[in-house]
Amino acid sequence: MQVASFADNDKHDVSGVVQRINRLADSVREGGGTVVFIQHDGTEQDGLTPDTPGWQVLPSLETRSEDLFIRKTMNEAFAGTRLFDDLLERSVSTLGVAGWATDHCVDSTIRSAVSHGFRVVVPSDAHTVSDRVHLTALQIIDHHNRTWAGLIAKQPVHVAPTEELLRKGLVDADTSDGRG
Repeated sequence: MQVASFADNDKHDVSGVVQRINRLADSVREGGGTVVFIQHDGTEQDGLTPDTPGWQVLPSLETRSEDLFIRKTMNEAFAGTRLFDDLLERSVSTLGVAGWATDHCVDSTIRSAVSHGFRVVVPSDAHTVSDRVHLTALQIIDHHNRTWAGLIAKQPVHVAPTEELLRKGLVDADTSDGRG
């Protein structure tokens, strides 16, 4: 959810996704949890050169000084970063994942979180993507929500709309079937 990645204004429901992420982050903070923002260290070509304006988190995302910021160089937020160690140090057992891009960074991070043994909660309406050549953004989002809910994991991935997660609480959400 960095400035350069949204320069083309071609992502699905950006303002709605940002609003929902902000509401989820507030809920996590109020519950004493840790909010993590992942920033991709990219290249000048993709506008994600570290510490440049395009590399910054979208200004519409509400960040706090107590939030954790992790820099990555691959799609997956755990690969080559301190994310796993930082989460263990904070005794995090449940990880909610939202953001950009559904079919790359979000997907690979969810799968890695499952592999690392975290209980994973996905707000089904708080991740976004652009239309791709072969599928619309809505098709990609729907496909991934269904795929994540069906992952074979120690604890099923819980996929549900933001409103349901806020109503039930991210940590208290029923995960009996992983489908929300």
